[in-house]
Amino acid sequence: MLDKPPPRRRRQRPKVFCIGFHRTGTKSLATALEFLGYRVTGPNGARDPNIANNALALVLGLAGEFDALNDNPTTVLYRELDAAFPGSRFILTTRSTGAWLASAVRYFGTDETPMREWIYGHGSPVGFESVYRERYESHNAEVAAHFEGRPDLLVLDFERGDGWPELCAFLGEDVPEAPFPHTNRSGT
Repeated sequence: MLDKPPPRRRRQRPKVFCIGFHRTGTKSLATALEFLGYRVTGPNGARDPNIANNALALVLGLAGEFDALNDNPTTVLYRELDAAFPGSRFILTTRSTGAWLASAVRYFGTDETPMREWIYGHGSPVGFESVYRERYESHNAEVAAHFEGRPDLLVLDFERGDGWPELCAFLGEDVPEAPFPHTNRSGT
């Protein structure tokens, strides 16, 4: 019987904050980071009725336990995380606005959450598509402006074919032989 391989020696890595909105490849990114040996968490707190007040404390606590935080509420706290964790890496996953909105409407439907209420002002995208569209576009623009001219932001767009080369170069990791783990590729 083969013994388990020895645990990988953990090297000091900067924190990684994945700040793209849901439905932009966040699950694929989390899976890729896990494959590279990062301890990843997220999304977190979606149904917490008091998420607007609890989000920062939640994320700061999780940042002490994990190497990478992904999806909400991390997405909208990038300014606070940038200040709290100097030298961290930020990854903004994007896709075309139309594809993102169609996916959000199909995936979330009329299901409302306190998290989406906090982020968009409406718990469900159905009937509020223009609000969701504007918030998605403004988030991406605000992130780009915040990190302008800085090397600590990577914008990944899986629709254009981004994957291991871009991610690994940004993180200083070797590119794996395995294909990039595109998850949830159901056309949504």
